[in-house]
Amino acid sequence: MNVRITKPIQGGTIRAIASKSDAHRLLICAALADGETFLDCPERSEDIDATARCLEALGAAVRYERNGFCVRPIRRMIMQASGRRILDCGESGSTLRFMLPICGALGINSLFNMSGRLPERPLSGLCDEMAAHGCKLSEPGASPMSCEGRLTSGSYALPGNISSQFISGLLFALPLLPGDSELLVTGVLESRPYVDMTLDKLRLFGVKIFEDKNNAFRIPGNQSFCSPESVKVEGDWSNAAFWLAAGAMGQNGVSCTNLSLNSKQGDRAVAKLLSRFGAPVAYGDDFVTVLPGALRAIEIDAGDTPDLVPILAAVASVSEGKTIIRNAGRLRIKESDRLRTIAATLSDLGADVAQTEDGLCIEGKKELCGGETESFGDHRIAMAAAAVSTVCREPVTIKGAEAVDKSYPGFWSDFKTSLNGEWEQC
Repeated sequence: MNVRITKPIQGGTIRAIASKSDAHRLLICAALADGETFLDCPERSEDIDATARCLEALGAAVRYERNGFCVRPIRRMIMQASGRRILDCGESGSTLRFMLPICGALGINSLFNMSGRLPERPLSGLCDEMAAHGCKLSEPGASPMSCEGRLTSGSYALPGNISSQFISGLLFALPLLPGDSELLVTGVLESRPYVDMTLDKLRLFGVKIFEDKNNAFRIPGNQSFCSPESVKVEGDWSNAAFWLAAGAMGQNGVSCTNLSLNSKQGDRAVAKLLSRFGAPVAYGDDFVTVLPGALRAIEIDAGDTPDLVPILAAVASVSEGKTIIRNAGRLRIKESDRLRTIAATLSDLGADVAQTEDGLCIEGKKELCGGETESFGDHRIAMAAAAVSTVCREPVTIKGAEAVDKSYPGFWSDFKTSLNGEWEQC
């Protein structure tokens, strides 16, 4: 689907959709629990559905009703049953990296189907540790990928600069093993807030994990996940960032509700980053308002917030001076090479953007010219292009605009109905 934006976002108030990062974690905990759990989750996406689908393949019952998921956990007899289970991860990296060690802990012979660029994304650190602790995995890089055997408890080590999802996957899995384990994260743990989210959800379900020193986790074995019966999926700071940034760039402010100011989501940093750019930011009990401001260039370390880079680059493109974004090299192995694709997209629309080895260098302009660009099949690139249309002289056309369905199927509807923009399919 190609979308031509004829009137950009005009400002207004919008409710943040349910966080897919939060939903992934809560669905997994609920499927491993001792009783049924209801997840209040008004919105779904392709990635959230991928995790629900994989949990069903393992024997959980996951029904979507009353604006949420009813999850009946995997039965113990199913966990021990013979026969290969086929898990369709779609293009969800979180789903694959969480489910691999869980299947290993449960001793379930599994086959993982993947689509898009997912087979190309790195797994070697996680697979090496699983292979050293009792599992046999097929070579990464092909779909489908097989996992056989059962994880054993003991000492695990992972580098902190590849993917926090490897660490979260083992934190879900190791409490299920009969013996105690430890997990040492070596080097700098990037995207630490995502690990904190995992620890927070595990605590909610009664699982005990102790951090004896920085990034060294002690995990007692033979633990049970205890259902809280009902839990609310948080609003998504990652997707709200596109609307808030449009408020900073445009002529009118934007307010996003359903956002927890105490959230463990690392992307809540977007509000402080927009303030550093020069946009006025106001906070309420569950909302954030961002108003237009005289934007100026800043320097950004994206190590903990890589998903914000596309929209921060868009803001930088109309901020006076030179913005430097560093420590974002992992973006080259996302749904697209995001350093390349956000540079190409913004350049198509008239921005001055150059790639570096691990980031971007952006010289701000007063406005962009607009024109035609592509999503490159990447949801965050499509949404960044839509947001930056706010500062384009001419209409913006986005090819492959349906890419937003991966995380935000209602994006184009909300663009019109909540924030008063206009677009047409072309």
